Amino acid sequence: MVNKSVLDNVRVVLSHTSHPGNIGAAARAMMTMGLTRLYLVNPKRFPDAAAEAMASGATVVLATATVCASLEEALQGTVLVVGLTARRRDLSHAMLSLREAAPQILERASEAPVALVFGTEMSGLSNSELEKCQLLITIPVNSEYGSLNLAAAVQVVAYELRSCGVAAESASNGFPLAAFEDVDQFYEHLERTLIEIDFLDPEHPKRLMTRLRRLFARAELEKEEVNILRGILKAAGRGRLAKK
Repeated sequence: MVNKSVLDNVRVVLSHTSHPGNIGAAARAMMTMGLTRLYLVNPKRFPDAAAEAMASGATVVLATATVCASLEEALQGTVLVVGLTARRRDLSHAMLSLREAAPQILERASEAPVALVFGTEMSGLSNSELEKCQLLITIPVNSEYGSLNLAAAVQVVAYELRSCGVAAESASNGFPLAAFEDVDQFYEHLERTLIEIDFLDPEHPKRLMTRLRRLFARAELEKEEVNILRGILKAAGRGRLAKK
């Protein structure tokens, strides 16, 4: 069983939840498995009596929940962002089953916060939200009936992480991974530079940035590596201006 300090670094992010009862039920599912870090992105109604009723005593999770105006805000400080999706999207991100991904999630959580992102009850995560993730995971369900309630999905994920028998040890070798906000700013910088050098047409971007996000997600960028890459982009920008 995974120790509490690792689970304390697992952040459950619910994006644009429609019904407050689902927030309460998710909080209950989390607490039964030792997870307490709940982040809510623009919930339709919260706080709400329905959430407290469905939490069935897990009120500490609701009381300490962080309400955010955007997904980016909810992901601040995390070094791994995992999106939950019921089906393969038209994206180039790697997608694993929950059981395959659990050891990697816990390994990262042993050194810094990680985020598990769940979408709306009706449609799940949008493509733009999934592009913020470095890893996509799915819960294998009955192919003839794949409807899984939001709180039930949280429960399954929380159980798998709690019961994972893999020892979670830091793989950073003393070099801290880059936080979400640092990597996201790098992507913005990269996109601006690619437009400036006429490599990326903003009118017809196709899937270039999506594929570049996938490439760098596989690299699991360290903080110093992001600084190096941004330094290269700055130098490239200065060189272009000097030639004009």
